[in-house]
Amino acid sequence: MTDRPRWVLLSLLIATLAAALIIPGLRAQQSSPGNSLYGTAREWPMAGGDLGNQRYSTLTQINLQTVSRLRGAWMSEKFADGAQSRTTPVVKDGMIFITAGARVYAIDAKTGKTVWNFSPVKGGGPRDATTTFGLIEAWMEGYGLPNSQGVAVADGKVFVGLVDGHLLALSERDGEQLWNVLLGDNPPKPGQSISASPVYHDGVVYVGVANGDYHLRGQMVAVDAKTGKELWRFYTIPGPGETGHDTWQKDNNVWKVGGAGVWQEAGVDPELGLVYFVTGNPVPQYAGESRAGDNLFSSAVVALEMKTGKLRWYYQAVRHDIWDADIPNPSILYDAEVNGQRRKAIAIMRPDGYMFMFDRATGKSLFPIEDRPVPQSKYQKTAATQPYPVGAEGILPECPYWKDKIPAGFVLSCSNWQPFSMPPPSSDPQNVLAPGVTVRFVPMAYSQQTRYFYAFGIASLRWRRRAADEYYFGGIGRVPGLQAKQFGVFAAVDSKTNKVAWKKEIPLSKYTRVGPLATAGGLVFHQTADGFLEGLDAKTGKIVWEFQTGFAGVGSAPISYELDGQQYIAVSAGPVMWAFKLDGTVKALPAPELPADTSKDEFVGPIVETDQIDTMTLYTQNLWKSGTRYHIDEYSFNPYRTRVRVGTTVTWINNGLQSHTIAAQDGSWTTGSITPSDQASLKFDKPGTYTYIDKEHPWMYGQLLVVAADAAQNGVFTAQQAGRGKALYNQSCASCHMEDLTGKDAAPALIAGTFSSHFEGSPIGDLVNRVRTTMPQGSPNSLTAQAYLDIVAYLLQANGAPAGAQELSADSPALKTLVRDTKAK
Repeated sequence: MTDRPRWVLLSLLIATLAAALIIPGLRAQQSSPGNSLYGTAREWPMAGGDLGNQRYSTLTQINLQTVSRLRGAWMSEKFADGAQSRTTPVVKDGMIFITAGARVYAIDAKTGKTVWNFSPVKGGGPRDATTTFGLIEAWMEGYGLPNSQGVAVADGKVFVGLVDGHLLALSERDGEQLWNVLLGDNPPKPGQSISASPVYHDGVVYVGVANGDYHLRGQMVAVDAKTGKELWRFYTIPGPGETGHDTWQKDNNVWKVGGAGVWQEAGVDPELGLVYFVTGNPVPQYAGESRAGDNLFSSAVVALEMKTGKLRWYYQAVRHDIWDADIPNPSILYDAEVNGQRRKAIAIMRPDGYMFMFDRATGKSLFPIEDRPVPQSKYQKTAATQPYPVGAEGILPECPYWKDKIPAGFVLSCSNWQPFSMPPPSSDPQNVLAPGVTVRFVPMAYSQQTRYFYAFGIASLRWRRRAADEYYFGGIGRVPGLQAKQFGVFAAVDSKTNKVAWKKEIPLSKYTRVGPLATAGGLVFHQTADGFLEGLDAKTGKIVWEFQTGFAGVGSAPISYELDGQQYIAVSAGPVMWAFKLDGTVKALPAPELPADTSKDEFVGPIVETDQIDTMTLYTQNLWKSGTRYHIDEYSFNPYRTRVRVGTTVTWINNGLQSHTIAAQDGSWTTGSITPSDQASLKFDKPGTYTYIDKEHPWMYGQLLVVAADAAQNGVFTAQQAGRGKALYNQSCASCHMEDLTGKDAAPALIAGTFSSHFEGSPIGDLVNRVRTTMPQGSPNSLTAQAYLDIVAYLLQANGAPAGAQELSADSPALKTLVRDTKAK
């Protein structure tokens, strides 16, 4: 395969001729307030704002000169069921449409009053979600949640994607359901979802189907907006005889579960007659040995004909992806100026922070692209090279930044494309860290004024190991201190040069994964995790305005609209919505009580009360009941973090195949060498926090917390209940939130700072209700009431709450206790 985009020649000729005939003046095109392709004015009818996903408002009433007068216009009542929202609001016909938890809301855009709400999650009690029949029953009865990316509104309808693969149309006027179609495979396959916001144009709704990680093929589907009838369907993993099928291994059928889910909303160019979308990673995610080739159309941008779904062109940004390096942010359609000529362009950002820009009629790159050699693994059949835009600057730190930040026992690879090491008996190194590909799931914005792209990412390192089972896609050990070295990045990239115009570092405690809003008033707005909505000078990145919403943690990308001659900025902020206008009368709220900042903690992960620690860990994973996968990890203590009382004798058991010598990191104690199947014990008579390592394998770390013998034992749950909850969590929640609770992509972490910022100030009962009404995503409220209580008990224990003598029950007074008050003192 070559590195150039491929396309159907006849279609290319037609597209090129069409582009030559429709080149009006650049500025005239972009300044048209009624043009839904480039920026919005009075309304915000889809999550990306316009058909090009620019998230750009052409309104100018709120600008650099007037923003100091920006105040609250209204704050809505709280969403039902204890729900919070990170959904981008949509504005049409004087109403705001947003999803929160299990409901879709219509809110008066002038007053903030709820007009109607609709829940696709029906009543009738829990279903048995542990069997295929039970899952199908739950799905068929409407147990799918609205996705958290947003809705689209047009022709009197609200189009809503559900995480179980259904697409709904509701009446814009009263929320009545008009039609409901299953766009995923039928009968339903566990894990399929519509995670992206639908996009509407000229009577057609375009929407992608994910989740390829659950061994499905991604799809882009066009449906009739009036009836929900399917018009065409494009599979992102081509079948036999289709373009790109020859990029998959020929002696197996891995392509049938090949992934490449469509996670993000499409872009539409009616003039070219093309719809554009980006794709996710191939499957198996970290293993390339059974899928030799480039594996089209994974980790790519794809252009299809709007009327037929026929392939026009594509470009693959990551070949033979074995890093979960999908293109996770929506593409942006914009006008470029090349050699004085207008070019209809499209931009994508690869998750390593590099921007790729193309002529969207032909797929030809606007900047030269070079192939760079990357580290190789013969076993995993790695691609020899990966593409890079020549002269471009990425938004994440380069390798030299990390060289003095590596924990003892580890080594640094400077390549984002370092293959994951196989476990023993492989000779692959087991202690390699490499920069993470972590510009993910935060939509970009584009300003027609500055011609900058605005993007978020996280600077991070990742332990490059994988399981022997190529289909295992779960946690693989922990590295102390990595979280403390991470930070958020907010950057502007100049579309004219592909270089960083400005960049800001954001402490992880303030970073939140919601996109920005750019405006013609010279401003960029975004939310922070500590409750602020910030306004920045779009040209320099300087903060020129801020407002405290009173709610920390989750929130949405801001949007803008005009009503009765006034410009508004609106966001969801945790459990409410806020709207702002010049000279508004609603004052800022007091800053929320923030949890202790754990972003600098060396050790992050569940705390387990036990006096026995294994030197080897058996990890399990069950992706949507598709069968349990296993990973035996010789280099992870189980548990990683342990709590005991003073005077306890702690025993380390070598259940692995190699000798281990457990020793305090400061050298104050050691067990001596423990051979396989043997054990060694030490008594701890002094309270404290002990970090220990394995001297034979110094990248193995563990933490022992020794508390006073009389430490409070009045926990709100029992250790046995937390154990049941852990098993239920691993069965129903870990496929998204990960077995170690650290989260993945759109699924937030349920440990440490993220958990604290969302739930520490809430009663335990609210946490139970939140879990019940949103989990599992494909079938919320499908477990028993006791199961949800057990899961919450496990979450509390994992986040530092000690066990007690009484179980958490449906009538327990402890449900009124604040989560923060359960922590061990």
